[in-house]
Amino acid sequence: MRLLIGNKNYSSWSMRPWLVLVHFGIEFTEEILWLSGDGWKEKLRERSPTGKVPLLMAEQLLIPESLAIIEYLNDRFPEKKIWPEDRIMRARARSASCEIHAGFHALRNAAPMNIRASMPGRVDIPSIQADLDRLNLLLGGLLERSGGPFLCGDFSGVDAMFAPVAMRILTYHLPVSEYIQNWIAALSELPAVKAWRAAALTETQIVPQDELDAN
Repeated sequence: MRLLIGNKNYSSWSMRPWLVLVHFGIEFTEEILWLSGDGWKEKLRERSPTGKVPLLMAEQLLIPESLAIIEYLNDRFPEKKIWPEDRIMRARARSASCEIHAGFHALRNAAPMNIRASMPGRVDIPSIQADLDRLNLLLGGLLERSGGPFLCGDFSGVDAMFAPVAMRILTYHLPVSEYIQNWIAALSELPAVKAWRAAALTETQIVPQDELDAN
């Protein structure tokens, strides 16, 4: 299997399936397609049918979209238990994953993922307060039911889906509940997350639209 991803510093969508593959010990190769530079959009279109990353190449399939990739991996490697075993918890995990996949636009737009940066105070909190309120309710509910340390007890696909949100919270020092702060602390100690963040810090490429100081 080959996973095409974008810059680890910026590509929130790429982070999600990468974490699942690495955390659950699924063998794959990665290929980074930089999201800036001369002709970067054309290079993406040459490799990906959507012109975007991530893209998983497996079994003569081209699978775009982070959530679709995670579902494929769950089907192909059921022994890995990528989603919670409990049916009710699994339904909650998938529902929350779909919500972050399709929503939280104000948070995403105001606070792009930028792991290298530290920009407390750079985000207008009132403009994203509704998303923060929903985040506290959604993730707090999962953590309260499961008892943590991850959203459904053990690390699962839903933690991977929300990991880029954790990176945003750290970068911009966004105000969140103690539940979420404890989850971020546990997430940050995972070897897969440490590896992604360490690689992000070595990158030198700049994606101007994801640098608030450049706007």
